[in-house]
Amino acid sequence: MTTFLKTLSAAALAGGIALTSFGAYAQNTIKVGILHSLSGTMAISETTLKDVMLMLIEEQNKKGGLLGKKLEAVVVDPASNWPLFAEKARELLTKDKVAATFGCWTSVSRKSVLPVFEELNGILFYPVQYEGEESSKNIFYTGAAPNQQAIPAVDYLMENEKVTRWVLAGTDYVYPRTTNKILEAYLKSKGVKAEDIMINYTPFGHSDWQTIVADIKKFGTAGKKTAVVSTINGDANVPFYKELGNQKISAKDIPVVAFSVGEEELAGIDTKPLVGHLAAWNYFQSVDDPTNKAFIEKWKAYTKNPKRVTNDPMEAHVIGFEMWVKAVEKTGTVDTTAVIDSLIGVSVPNLTGGYSTMMPNHHITKPVLIGEIKADGQFSIVSQTAGLVVGDEWSDYLEGSKDLIADWRAPMSCGNFNVKTGKCGGAGK
Repeated sequence: MTTFLKTLSAAALAGGIALTSFGAYAQNTIKVGILHSLSGTMAISETTLKDVMLMLIEEQNKKGGLLGKKLEAVVVDPASNWPLFAEKARELLTKDKVAATFGCWTSVSRKSVLPVFEELNGILFYPVQYEGEESSKNIFYTGAAPNQQAIPAVDYLMENEKVTRWVLAGTDYVYPRTTNKILEAYLKSKGVKAEDIMINYTPFGHSDWQTIVADIKKFGTAGKKTAVVSTINGDANVPFYKELGNQKISAKDIPVVAFSVGEEELAGIDTKPLVGHLAAWNYFQSVDDPTNKAFIEKWKAYTKNPKRVTNDPMEAHVIGFEMWVKAVEKTGTVDTTAVIDSLIGVSVPNLTGGYSTMMPNHHITKPVLIGEIKADGQFSIVSQTAGLVVGDEWSDYLEGSKDLIADWRAPMSCGNFNVKTGKCGGAGK
């Protein structure tokens, strides 16, 4: 080790800064971690995110790399195994010494890696809609918070479909349970009675939907307009939608709005029986904008497959990657602490024709779009917010959360500041 690096290491240790960021910079390349399931139940959704990250890294290298160095992708497969996510994250930070990591899909995988990134002072860009109720210094949430997806979707169904009876159907883990807890509180605040809310959870990879879909169909026969709000994740969506078709549940009868079904998931399904069902995202491939059209063309050329589709979490990775590049260029280093600080306030183009900005709570501004499934597996956009919505990390509808805010700028530097007590530490502290 050179005298310079010894001095640098000593300074880092004295300042309590993890050495992973310096390791990443000292290498001949700047390493970027890609932490997505390439096998198991979530591979249907996550594999394409690995592919788009490889494309973005290749593009950046064609531009000359970053800080005069080439970017090097380090791809690992946590295989839809939540504890394995933490192991792979630790390897990326300590062994591979990545400068930043782009990864995870499910909230349980994010919860698994969060303490690792905090302990080792790493950076994770998380690209998928989630339940909120979290703000970490080391995580940048480029997917939607509930107020950027779930709440607007319910509002749309209330206002446009006159829905008064609700089925909250989800996979049995933290994202659906917390999101549905928020939605249940929100619906009740709007005057919906408890007997008009049905909640159901199924395991990852669930395949036998006949009884559950029959129960949904029966619940919808009470003479009130009924809708399904779906937080079903992964490959369980394929037999769920197939069973809707089998039992002839049309969008006209009981519309389904999904938060985890996009173009990628529909690519393997006969979508004709699903025409008219809905999804809420912040991006659809069908967005009519020159920026989006250029991205789609580039994506199809990169994959050498004219049938490959784009989707919302891909756009979140595009935004997150460009934000990271801009922050690194601004600071002139990949030092984690410097980059974390400089990411706040960074604005980059999104694919819907505007700009997204990283806010002090480590969430971004996004438009909210409601799309209707078409026979070709694409979405017809039926609703879009007039402007951008700021991600709300703590729900206004949960007792323990409504008084909390996050702001990672000095002097606050807190992810759960209680505005009533004036203290950092969450509810009642």
